[in-house]
Amino acid sequence: MYLKKISLFNYKNFAEAEFEFDNKINCFVGKNGIGKTNVLDAIYHLAYGKSYFNPLAIQNIKHGEDFFVIDALFEKNERNEQIVCSIKKGQKKILKRNGKAYDKFSDHIGFIPLVIISPADRDLIIEGSETRRKFMDSVISQLDATYLQQLIQYQKTISQRNALLKYFALNHVFDNDTLSIYNEQLDGFAALLFEKRKAFIAEFLPIFNKHHQAVTGSAEQVQLVYESHLYEKSLLNLLNENLAKDRALQYTSVGIHKDDLSFEIDSFPIKKFGSQGQQKSFLIALKLAQFDFLKQQSGVKPILLFDDIFDKLDEFRVAKIIEMVKDDSFGQLFISDTHPERTEAILQSTYQSYTVFNL
Repeated sequence: MYLKKISLFNYKNFAEAEFEFDNKINCFVGKNGIGKTNVLDAIYHLAYGKSYFNPLAIQNIKHGEDFFVIDALFEKNERNEQIVCSIKKGQKKILKRNGKAYDKFSDHIGFIPLVIISPADRDLIIEGSETRRKFMDSVISQLDATYLQQLIQYQKTISQRNALLKYFALNHVFDNDTLSIYNEQLDGFAALLFEKRKAFIAEFLPIFNKHHQAVTGSAEQVQLVYESHLYEKSLLNLLNENLAKDRALQYTSVGIHKDDLSFEIDSFPIKKFGSQGQQKSFLIALKLAQFDFLKQQSGVKPILLFDDIFDKLDEFRVAKIIEMVKDDSFGQLFISDTHPERTEAILQSTYQSYTVFNL
């Protein structure tokens, strides 16, 4: 699978731009603030139906305009696939494949396997559990449409239960029979999602450890620990036990929407005890493991986006990544960089075909 060309209209800082791509390596070079990352984000947008950096769709429209369009041509399984994403102020975002609009964006997830490695990934370490949960859900959802639909239903039901708890508090009433209906629905969804998350971590962890060793060359022990209330008991029991608390808080305080993925180094949280270098290595290994996991499960090499990472890595880590490019582990790569000379040297050392875009 690879991206042949892309056209941008009123997307972020681009009024109109078109790029045709090499099927191996493509690099956007130029000073900060000229739109290198925006091109990568447009590609990400086509895979996930949203921006990696700013999920509020309307804020990705160029200032002073009232719409944006991203129009691209991919080749997958020797077939051309046109994907178009667009939005107009005051209207819903539209995602089309070969001229036909998706009824649900979730139906598109996984069609274009893609992984991004960016300095913004540090949010996975420094932010709260929701960010890490979204990472886990994103990887699983690209391969398992049933998981994604169950997750959407779970989140919808949580919202309905929370609205009911607020209604009870506001009107000084309580109806356990109605609440029990939501509890039973949530219990069914949660049991399936919990088992799939456990299975995912069991498969993903060895791949992650392999990449961490390759990136660092060190003997540090790193771990991904899946934390969930459901290890203790079923969600139905947890909801019943926490009823008084939920009524006081007016929201659902237990469930898989509170799960976390703990990042550890030598059995300590990397957020508190890892150096900046150790955190960078951890995140790169995590994303390379995501790439490998998707490739193994789908049989397709995902598109890989490297956003400004050569600026953030030492020579050793850059060399390790270049080794992987040389042995053809990756499919199509997109790279953004601020230093033309460094970029050229890195690209030449891969012995792969490439195109450089000077922005």
